[in-house]
Amino acid sequence: MAIRTPAVPRGTTFLQVAVALQTATIFLQAVSAGLLLTAHYGEVMHSVGARVMYGASMLYVLAAVLAWKPGGGSPRPVLHASGFLALASVQVVLGIAHVPAVHVPLGILMFGLSVLALARHRSEAVPS
Repeated sequence: MAIRTPAVPRGTTFLQVAVALQTATIFLQAVSAGLLLTAHYGEVMHSVGARVMYGASMLYVLAAVLAWKPGGGSPRPVLHASGFLALASVQVVLGIAHVPAVHVPLGILMFGLSVLALARHRSEAVPS
């Protein structure tokens, strides 16, 4: 008797890694924001972290497209990833403009949404 396992679309692992990387970089941005207030090197770390976080958001879009088109997955992660990239773009603009009243809450929202996306992708990949 053969054991059947549910088919997981190709590219799911790369998608999970991309979401995990994005979540970690957003968390590190919160840490570097604290350093921004307390250490002389905080501004440099936060600036470099912003570039890395933006790159992680672009990687998430790429992973979502690769999991969808050639991998045969759902197109929904592409929309979510594009939304994150749009939020990251707004976040960068607000940071450059020094608008912390919107920049900080948006960062918190992005972290929460990224954690939810990570949990959703992990639960979809686990066979039931």
